[in-house]
Amino acid sequence: MRVVITGAHGKVGRPATRALLDAGHDVLAVDLTLPGFERRANGTASYQKADLTDAGEAYAVVRGADAVVHAAAIPEPTGNPAQVVFQTNMMATFNVIEAAVRFDVKRFVNISSETVPGFFFPERDFLPEYAPVDEAHPIHPQDPYALSKHFGEQLMDAAIRRSDIRCISLRPSWVQYEGNYEQNLGPQIRDASVLSPNLWSYIDAYDLADSIVLATESELPGHEVFYIASPDNVGGRDFGEIVQTYYGDKIELRPTARADSSGISSAKAQRMLGWTPKRSWRDYLDSDGNALPRG
Repeated sequence: MRVVITGAHGKVGRPATRALLDAGHDVLAVDLTLPGFERRANGTASYQKADLTDAGEAYAVVRGADAVVHAAAIPEPTGNPAQVVFQTNMMATFNVIEAAVRFDVKRFVNISSETVPGFFFPERDFLPEYAPVDEAHPIHPQDPYALSKHFGEQLMDAAIRRSDIRCISLRPSWVQYEGNYEQNLGPQIRDASVLSPNLWSYIDAYDLADSIVLATESELPGHEVFYIASPDNVGGRDFGEIVQTYYGDKIELRPTARADSSGISSAKAQRMLGWTPKRSWRDYLDSDGNALPRG
């Protein structure tokens, strides 16, 4: 297929672009920055610079695509004014899905976020109602980033109502790659009391890329939402024990498939997309959270 991927030079977009190329697709990489992809077995991606908050530029890159992977976004709410985060993310998503509908694109993969339920960047703190968190968890976002991602999913719902497009929204957990495992996850491996709103969850960038390829190639009808998280938690601890230790009865503990379960369930993605995560923090770090020798 001819696949357009936006935000192609970002932490999510770069490995996804490579995975799509290796799967044999003809890829147009769209970003505001210059390309830097090494050559792959199946060639390199074409590149086009575009500001997707401009409808004309969005239409220009989407035209002729068989599928669109939309990963372009300001990736969290703290580094920019609230109105910039919301306007940039919302208008980019609106313009790209609108262009896809008008050009009769058949498949659309929307990179959403684990933050959609709202307990990641709230002004008034609250906890998940239960864990592991899944796609049925109530959604109560407060911050502009989670709101923009939630509304992006609603844009997918609207698109399938008015066209034959098929949409999948992926909600990745905290994305890790070779360069940031030790910095990001090392403290949690050494000390479980270093808490994060996603309950010790994470996702390897290359496992995420695999899920994006599967979503791009999927024939699932309508719009489906999937969490994408590694099945194990950071540190490999007994999940029930650490939830009880640090949250008591404030979070309902639901059954898990494994003792060292992630705080976010990807069971739906494994069941419906056929996604099988292959990587763990253990491939990069030792039990003390230090980087393993690479070679």
